[in-house]
Amino acid sequence: MKPIEFNELKNIIEYEKIRQDFRSKIIEMKNRRRLKVGDLVTLTFENRYTVTFQIEEMMRVERIVDDAKIKSEVETYNELIPRENELSATLFVEVDEQSKIKPTLDSLVGMNKDSVYMKIGEKMIPAVFEEGHATDDRISAVQYVRFKLSAEESRALANPAVPVKVIIKHENYNADVDMSKAMREALYRDMTEGSSVNVWN
Repeated sequence: MKPIEFNELKNIIEYEKIRQDFRSKIIEMKNRRRLKVGDLVTLTFENRYTVTFQIEEMMRVERIVDDAKIKSEVETYNELIPRENELSATLFVEVDEQSKIKPTLDSLVGMNKDSVYMKIGEKMIPAVFEEGHATDDRISAVQYVRFKLSAEESRALANPAVPVKVIIKHENYNADVDMSKAMREALYRDMTEGSSVNVWN
């Protein structure tokens, strides 16, 4: 999927004019790409639309107008863009009660190591976690993961005869969930059409 370029972004004045419609579009899109794995963990799969939205919202909230700062943010956020035959997702550990956040996260230390998989057919594909969000004794509530697929595995997303699920296998947390046909179709479109998409159309 092609990275986002600086000249694709709208300045904060232009963005404000179309923000309501664009935000509604992104919410609908994220709902189709959100996968709850057990009671605590949710993955939201990213594409050029969702990452562009994050950049534009960050620029809006922080009132960033300096070109150099915007280019720096684009470079950072482009790390969320999946590459060829990849799926990229933001992984959230969701805990509602403030008092339970730390003990829950402490119980999930190590989840970033050989614990999260996508299973396509009989093939187990491990999630590759972005560095810097966990240590040997701490894990963040927000993680960024990639699933690196072969060309054959990518095509299998669009084949309803091939089962696809996400699995978490951790000493303190075990869950799995099937990926819906609608989600698989959306992710396959991202992989095959993402390089040419214009997010403002």
